[in-house]
Amino acid sequence: MRKKDVPIVAQSTETTDWVSRFADEVIEESERRAPGKPVVVASGLSPSGPIHLGNLREVMTPHLVADEIRRRGHTVRHLLSWDDYDRYRKVPVGIPGIDDSWAEHIGKPLTSVPAPKGSEHPNWAEHFKAAMVEALAELGVEYDGISQTEQYTSGVYRDQVLFAMKHRGDIDAILDQYRTKKGPAKKQQGQKPVDEAELEAAEGSGAAAEDDGSSAAGYYPYKPYCGQCGTDLTTVTSYDDETTELAYTCSACGFSETVRLSEFNRGKLVWKVDWPMRWAYEGVIFEPSGVDHSSPGSSFQVGGQIVGIFGGKQPIGPMYAFVGISGMAKMSSSKGGVPTPADALQIMEPQLLRWLYARRRPNQSFKIAFDQEIQRLYDEWDKLAGKVADGSVLPADAAAYARAVGTAAGELPRTPRPMPYRTLASVADITAGAEDQTLRILSELDPENPLASLDEVRPRLDKAETWINTQVPAEERTVVRDEPDVDLLKSLDDQGRESLRLLLDGLEQNWSLDGLTHLVYGVPKVQAGFPADATAKELPPEIKVAQRTFFALLYHLLVGRDTGPRLPTLLLAVGQDRVRKLLGA
Repeated sequence: MRKKDVPIVAQSTETTDWVSRFADEVIEESERRAPGKPVVVASGLSPSGPIHLGNLREVMTPHLVADEIRRRGHTVRHLLSWDDYDRYRKVPVGIPGIDDSWAEHIGKPLTSVPAPKGSEHPNWAEHFKAAMVEALAELGVEYDGISQTEQYTSGVYRDQVLFAMKHRGDIDAILDQYRTKKGPAKKQQGQKPVDEAELEAAEGSGAAAEDDGSSAAGYYPYKPYCGQCGTDLTTVTSYDDETTELAYTCSACGFSETVRLSEFNRGKLVWKVDWPMRWAYEGVIFEPSGVDHSSPGSSFQVGGQIVGIFGGKQPIGPMYAFVGISGMAKMSSSKGGVPTPADALQIMEPQLLRWLYARRRPNQSFKIAFDQEIQRLYDEWDKLAGKVADGSVLPADAAAYARAVGTAAGELPRTPRPMPYRTLASVADITAGAEDQTLRILSELDPENPLASLDEVRPRLDKAETWINTQVPAEERTVVRDEPDVDLLKSLDDQGRESLRLLLDGLEQNWSLDGLTHLVYGVPKVQAGFPADATAKELPPEIKVAQRTFFALLYHLLVGRDTGPRLPTLLLAVGQDRVRKLLGA
């Protein structure tokens, strides 16, 4: 896609969206700190388990800002640090292919832990990183990936490590200001309950609560991984600034050794020093942080002081709020079965997922729907697309839409003919994936402009079908009757039989989505003596009751339940001949 095809992001002095405001600030700050150099924004992800939709905000926030800066013609680097040299903290529950034996790897770097059984990847970190890499590609996120394992083990940070050890007294003095500070207050009796997802998201990767390097032997901001057992259950016992000789012991296996840090690459700076070191080393201008890194005494606040020791400045760093889930497991990367970006992209197009992150400021929480709410979200998205097309959209909404459908590189691939998601889901539910039946039904939705191929409604159709198959409980699936409900048909009174006759008489001439909608809503009106096209304002309240009664009758006769997919869609899906049979014609 050529750059000229990229949607223009609407801007206004009064309604400028949050992305544009941050882009203004970041460009100004970058020109002040590093004139003439690329603007650097950053994200960090720890592949300690499934990288969930809350973690995605860590990437999407700087991505959207970086993309806006690119649209303005600036060169930008979005660094994505894979914190794969972090320690393996605990064995997550619910992860297929692992058992209690993985506990023996606690304390090792994530890249030294075996991948779950059956994985095609060489280690734990690469296993969980792979799905995120694929999802980011589908979302159109451009970034420079950095493996912290590679950075540390190749000696890239050697000078920074030696510098930190030399200035450990200054670092210790900063950290000491916060060591006596109390943690977050516990919930008091009568206090409003906190959502479980928020508590779990606040747990984060665990890095925020990591050991800061203090020990009885003194303060050392560096943790070696043991030369014998490979864990970080080590304590530095001495260090010589002149020779760089470092001695440590391991509490896990009893091993001890003395190494020359100027040549030793099997260890890393503790998190509260590692993060500000990277800010200075990479020249980061913008990096958001989650709640777990933003509370008093946490790594972001402390890092803002430590970064000065390395000659750098703290990035502009908005705190981002929680991302909740409706209809699926609560989020915590330390547990299995959590919804990931890959899970979301199975049931929704990347444009919709991008929009959910783009339309809310970082400090606003929001939910991603895996339940019936996804249909309402799609209705809202399609309504927004309509407003963009007819020019009635508000500037900030137009900006969020433009950021959702494409990037500075061009538009993301889209569904050529985006039929309503709820309609596609209903059809997929009824046809159980039979393509010939699906094409027939979708073509009959608009007889004047029938589908030539299901490719016209893909990938949205595939997403809706996956949603039906993976997120809708079996008891809520639609199963059309094979034979008429003879007992129910015999029990109908004159009004019930008349309502079915009116419907059956109108099927032929109203066999389209709009026609059947008019027909099924019109039958109770006609029975009550009103025109079929009478509006709600012209009708008494009891007509709504009559409509609900009529709809319930149809659902019972067609699918044996009180409710189901929208009746016009259901009738089209069942087909005229079968509808007539089931309604007793």
